[in-house]
Amino acid sequence: MTRIDFAFGAPDRLRMACQVVRKRYLAGQRLVVYCKEGSRLTAFDRMLWAFDDTSFVPHVLANDPLAAETPVVLTAGDPRQAIQAPAQEDQALPWLLNLDDGCPPGFDAFERVLEIVSDDPDDKLAARQRWRTYVGAGHTPQSHDLSRQQAGN
Repeated sequence: MTRIDFAFGAPDRLRMACQVVRKRYLAGQRLVVYCKEGSRLTAFDRMLWAFDDTSFVPHVLANDPLAAETPVVLTAGDPRQAIQAPAQEDQALPWLLNLDDGCPPGFDAFERVLEIVSDDPDDKLAARQRWRTYVGAGHTPQSHDLSRQQAGN
Protein backbone atom coordinates (compact mmCIF):
# COMPACT_ATOMS: atom_id res chain seq x y z
CA MET A 1 0.00 0.00 0.00
CA THR A 2 1.14 3.54 -0.76
CA ARG A 3 2.64 5.39 2.19
CA ILE A 4 1.43 8.99 2.51
CA ASP A 5 3.41 11.57 4.48
CA PHE A 6 2.21 15.07 5.34
CA ALA A 7 4.83 17.59 6.44
CA PHE A 8 3.03 20.46 8.18
CA GLY A 9 4.38 23.88 9.17
CA ALA A 10 6.61 24.70 6.19
CA PRO A 11 7.41 28.43 6.15
CA ASP A 12 7.36 28.34 2.33
CA ARG A 13 5.74 25.35 0.62
CA LEU A 14 7.62 25.59 -2.69
CA ARG A 15 11.01 26.28 -1.13
CA MET A 16 10.56 23.32 1.23
CA ALA A 17 9.51 21.22 -1.78
CA CYS A 18 12.78 22.17 -3.50
CA GLN A 19 14.73 21.00 -0.45
CA VAL A 20 12.79 17.72 -0.37
CA VAL A 21 13.35 17.14 -4.09
CA ARG A 22 17.09 17.80 -3.72
CA LYS A 23 17.30 15.42 -0.76
CA ARG A 24 15.43 12.66 -2.61
CA TYR A 25 17.57 13.19 -5.74
CA LEU A 26 20.80 12.97 -3.73
CA ALA A 27 19.47 9.74 -2.16
CA GLY A 28 18.97 8.29 -5.65
CA GLN A 29 15.17 8.34 -5.47
CA ARG A 30 13.16 8.99 -8.63
CA LEU A 31 10.40 11.53 -8.09
CA VAL A 32 7.33 12.78 -9.92
CA VAL A 33 6.10 16.24 -8.91
CA TYR A 34 2.42 16.86 -9.58
CA CYS A 35 0.49 20.12 -9.74
CA LYS A 36 -2.33 20.75 -12.18
CA GLU A 37 -2.10 24.51 -11.54
CA GLY A 38 0.27 25.58 -14.30
CA SER A 39 1.48 28.80 -12.67
CA ARG A 40 2.47 26.98 -9.46
CA LEU A 41 4.25 24.23 -11.40
CA THR A 42 6.09 26.84 -13.48
CA ALA A 43 7.11 28.74 -10.34
CA PHE A 44 8.38 25.49 -8.80
CA ASP A 45 10.31 24.64 -11.99
CA ARG A 46 12.01 28.06 -11.91
CA MET A 47 12.71 27.76 -8.22
CA LEU A 48 14.40 24.38 -8.69
CA TRP A 49 16.85 26.03 -11.08
CA ALA A 50 17.74 28.86 -8.70
CA PHE A 51 17.04 27.91 -5.07
CA ASP A 52 20.61 26.81 -4.31
CA ASP A 53 23.76 28.25 -5.87
CA THR A 54 25.85 25.16 -5.13
CA SER A 55 23.68 22.27 -6.28
CA PHE A 56 21.68 21.20 -9.29
CA VAL A 57 18.62 18.96 -9.39
CA PRO A 58 18.09 17.54 -12.88
CA HIS A 59 14.41 17.85 -13.76
CA VAL A 60 12.19 18.11 -16.81
CA LEU A 61 8.53 18.34 -17.69
CA ALA A 62 6.80 15.01 -18.30
CA ASN A 63 6.46 15.68 -22.04
CA ASP A 64 10.20 16.25 -22.47
CA PRO A 65 12.01 13.61 -24.57
CA LEU A 66 14.48 13.16 -21.68
CA ALA A 67 11.79 12.43 -19.08
CA ALA A 68 12.55 8.68 -19.04
CA GLU A 69 16.18 9.37 -18.14
CA THR A 70 15.65 12.27 -15.73
CA PRO A 71 15.27 11.53 -12.01
CA VAL A 72 12.75 14.33 -11.34
CA VAL A 73 9.75 14.80 -13.61
CA LEU A 74 7.21 17.62 -13.27
CA THR A 75 3.67 17.17 -14.52
CA ALA A 76 0.33 18.94 -14.58
CA GLY A 77 -1.30 15.84 -16.06
CA ASP A 78 -1.98 12.41 -14.64
CA PRO A 79 1.19 11.56 -12.69
CA ARG A 80 0.89 7.88 -13.68
CA GLN A 81 1.72 8.97 -17.23
CA ALA A 82 5.09 10.22 -15.96
CA ILE A 83 6.07 6.86 -14.45
CA GLN A 84 8.64 5.04 -16.48
CA ALA A 85 8.92 1.32 -15.82
CA PRO A 86 11.92 0.56 -13.60
CA ALA A 87 14.91 -0.60 -15.63
CA GLN A 88 15.45 -3.48 -13.22
CA GLU A 89 13.03 -5.46 -11.10
CA ASP A 90 14.76 -4.40 -7.88
CA GLN A 91 14.27 -0.70 -8.67
CA ALA A 92 11.51 0.93 -6.67
CA LEU A 93 8.67 2.90 -8.16
CA PRO A 94 9.15 6.65 -8.02
CA TRP A 95 7.75 8.72 -5.21
CA LEU A 96 5.11 11.36 -5.83
CA LEU A 97 5.36 14.90 -4.45
CA ASN A 98 1.98 16.62 -4.57
CA LEU A 99 2.00 20.41 -4.88
CA ASP A 100 -1.64 20.62 -5.92
CA ASP A 101 -4.54 21.64 -3.69
CA GLY A 102 -6.33 18.36 -4.43
CA CYS A 103 -5.23 14.73 -4.29
CA PRO A 104 -3.33 13.59 -7.36
CA PRO A 105 -5.07 11.13 -9.66
CA GLY A 106 -3.69 7.61 -9.46
CA PHE A 107 -1.61 8.24 -6.32
CA ASP A 108 -1.93 4.54 -5.46
CA ALA A 109 0.46 3.74 -8.32
CA PHE A 110 3.34 5.25 -6.32
CA GLU A 111 5.36 3.77 -3.49
CA ARG A 112 5.05 6.96 -1.47
CA VAL A 113 3.22 10.30 -1.64
CA LEU A 114 4.74 13.40 -0.07
CA GLU A 115 2.56 16.35 0.93
CA ILE A 116 4.09 19.64 2.10
CA VAL A 117 1.81 22.08 3.89
CA SER A 118 2.58 25.69 4.80
CA ASP A 119 1.05 27.72 7.60
CA ASP A 120 -1.18 29.55 5.11
CA PRO A 121 -4.82 29.02 6.19
CA ASP A 122 -5.98 28.11 2.66
CA ASP A 123 -3.11 25.64 2.28
CA LYS A 124 -3.96 24.01 5.63
CA LEU A 125 -7.64 23.78 4.72
CA ALA A 126 -6.83 22.09 1.38
CA ALA A 127 -4.42 19.72 3.18
CA ARG A 128 -7.12 18.69 5.66
CA GLN A 129 -9.40 17.81 2.75
CA ARG A 130 -6.64 15.78 1.07
CA TRP A 131 -6.01 13.99 4.38
CA ARG A 132 -9.70 13.06 4.60
CA THR A 133 -9.67 11.85 0.99
CA TYR A 134 -6.66 9.60 1.65
CA VAL A 135 -8.26 8.21 4.81
CA GLY A 136 -11.50 7.64 2.91
CA ALA A 137 -9.51 5.63 0.35
CA GLY A 138 -8.25 3.34 3.14
CA HIS A 139 -4.85 4.93 3.81
CA THR A 140 -3.36 6.01 7.12
CA PRO A 141 -1.38 9.19 6.40
CA GLN A 142 1.62 10.02 8.60
CA SER A 143 2.04 13.53 10.02
CA HIS A 144 5.36 15.36 10.51
CA ASP A 145 5.64 18.77 12.18
CA LEU A 146 8.27 20.83 10.37
CA SER A 147 7.92 23.78 12.74
CA ARG A 148 9.31 21.68 15.62
CA GLN A 149 12.21 20.48 13.48
CA GLN A 150 13.08 24.05 12.46
CA ALA A 151 12.83 25.29 16.05
CA GLY A 152 15.46 22.73 17.02
CA ASN A 153 17.96 24.03 14.44
